[in-house]
Amino acid sequence: MDPASQDINLNSPNKGLGVERSDNLSDVPVEGAVGTSANPAAPGLTDEEAEELHIELTKVEEEINTLRQVLSAKERHASELKRKLGLSPLNELRQNLTKSWQDVQTSNAYLSASATLEDITRSEAYKKTQETLSQAGQKTSAALTTVGTAITKRLGDMRNSATFKSFEDKMGNLKYKVVGPKENGEGASSPTDTIPTQKNPPF
Repeated sequence: MDPASQDINLNSPNKGLGVERSDNLSDVPVEGAVGTSANPAAPGLTDEEAEELHIELTKVEEEINTLRQVLSAKERHASELKRKLGLSPLNELRQNLTKSWQDVQTSNAYLSASATLEDITRSEAYKKTQETLSQAGQKTSAALTTVGTAITKRLGDMRNSATFKSFEDKMGNLKYKVVGPKENGEGASSPTDTIPTQKNPPF
């Protein structure tokens, strides 16, 4: 077996069989090939008509590819011109958005909606609703101010009560026990001055 005639494609069904390509594979039909017997003519078409349609399809596909290449070249040229002019994609987007917004503002739907909105704001029902909401807002604001004042007064009264002062003294003593004297060398005194200052607490 000649190594040159061996099929070395590992995915080939003929690998290692020593198949001569020129002899045995020439009569194997290729799928999708134009003009082969593997593609029978469509129903209602003769072989000549099918051949003409295949030729026309090939020409159209070639034209499509040519147009794609021309379009790609034109797009590259346009982007090069934009780069030379200093136009960035961001500027382009901004210009497109501005133009789109101007188009929207001049559209019939927008103008009609604006006119309708103006009519609504001039209507009697709108004015009454606006008045009512304004009054409700003022009353709510006044009520919240009154509640805030009452709470502030109540907290002030509570802070001056004997119970709160006793609680405050106990919390001050607890803080003194936990934190100890101030670090600047002065002894911190508790609110009640009942605990003497220690320089080195026994911890």
